[in-house]
Amino acid sequence: MARRESIQSGPGSQALIVDLIRSAGPISRTELTQATGLTQPSVSNIVRRLIEAGLVRESGRAASQGGKPRTLLEINASAKYGIGIQLGFESITLVATDVRGGVVGRQLVNGAGSAPPDEVTARIAALYRDFVDAVDLLPASIAGVAVVAPGPIAQVGGVLLGPPTLSRWDEFPLKQALQSAIDAPVIVDNDAAAAAVGEFWSRQVSRTESFACIYMGTGIGAGMVLDSALYRGSSSNAGELGHISIDADGVPCHCGNRGCLERYAAPEAVMLAAHEVRGALSDLRLGFDPETLSRDFDQLARAAISGHATALGLLQRSADHIASATVTLSNLLDLDRLVLAGPGMAVAGSLYTRTIRSRLEQSFFARRAHPILVELSANPRDTAAIGAASLVLQGTIAPGHGPSLG
Repeated sequence: MARRESIQSGPGSQALIVDLIRSAGPISRTELTQATGLTQPSVSNIVRRLIEAGLVRESGRAASQGGKPRTLLEINASAKYGIGIQLGFESITLVATDVRGGVVGRQLVNGAGSAPPDEVTARIAALYRDFVDAVDLLPASIAGVAVVAPGPIAQVGGVLLGPPTLSRWDEFPLKQALQSAIDAPVIVDNDAAAAAVGEFWSRQVSRTESFACIYMGTGIGAGMVLDSALYRGSSSNAGELGHISIDADGVPCHCGNRGCLERYAAPEAVMLAAHEVRGALSDLRLGFDPETLSRDFDQLARAAISGHATALGLLQRSADHIASATVTLSNLLDLDRLVLAGPGMAVAGSLYTRTIRSRLEQSFFARRAHPILVELSANPRDTAAIGAASLVLQGTIAPGHGPSLG
C-alpha cells in the first residue's frame, strides 16, 4: 500500500502548527486555531512547547482591531541546523541550513568516483567534522545529517540499490557506516525527493498547494509534496520521472524498461547525441568522457544559450522530451506549482522552464480550471543538499512530517 508522510493526531498536530507558522507566519494563535480546526487549548499547548524548545518565537503584535492586539508567532530560524550531503560521482556537496532553509555554510569537494564506498564514507565523516568546525556550529544545535544520492534506495535501512553512476555502492550500508563515524543522527534519502522538500520549505509554499520539483542531475527524477507532506510511495522511490517510457519500442534502459525519458533527455543522453554530431561542435572542445559529463553538459548548455545552433537543437530536444513527461506528471497530480532544479538545470534552466511552461499552457488537462506556476530554482546545483538539510529539520521540528531521525 502506498504511503506518504502524513499528519495525524498527536505529533502530527505539531507538524501542522509548524507548517502553518512556516508558510503563513507571522501568525497569531487565534489564526492557527481557525486554520487548523484544533481547539484553542490544544493550539496554546503546542505553541507553548515549541516556544520552550526554542523552535518558535513571538515576534510582536498585530495591529489592534478594537480588542487586545494578537501576539504573532514565527519560526526561530537559528533554533537548529541541518547538514545535507549530496553524494555524486563527480562531486560531493556539504551544506548547512537553518530552520528556514537559509544556507549558512557550503563546501564542494571531489566526488566518490570509482573509489571503494568505505573509503569515501570515511572521507565524508572527516569532511563533516571539519565542515562543522569551520561553520562554527555547536554539536547541540545540529539536528542531524542527511545524505542524498540518485535512486533507487532502501530509505529505512539507508542503503543505495545500485544507482547507475555509483555502481560500486550497490547494497552498501551507507547509513550504518556513516552513523558509526559521526556523532549525529543520520538518514539516507533520494536526491529528487530532498530537492522537493527543500524548495517547498524555503519558498514557503502553502500547505494547500500541490507541488512538485523536477530534478535533473545525472538522471531525471521528481519529488512531490501533497497536502504539505512528501509523497514517498511504498518504498520511498516515488517520482522516477526519468523512467516514464516515452517510446514503448525504444532504447533499452538499465532499469529493465524500454524508451525511458532518461535515455533521451538526461545529460548523458544529450552528450551521446552530441558525440554523433561532434564535427559541428568542435569549437566547444568537449571531452566526451564519463568523468567530465557534467562539465561537458554545462559547456554545451552555455553554447546553446549563446545561440550555437547545433547545441541549441540538442538542448531543445531534451527540453521537449521532459516537457512531455511533465504534462503526464501534472495531469496525474493536478499540480499548482512546479520547480525545476538540479545541476542539469544550472546553465540552461531558462530554456527548460520556457519549454515546459509553454507545453503546459497548451496541453495540461485542467488548464482551463487553473494554471501551473513553473519556476526555476534559485540555487539549482545545491538544491538536493539544501533539501537534505531540510529533511533533517522537518523530522526534528515537525515530528510525523519528515523521516524519523535515530
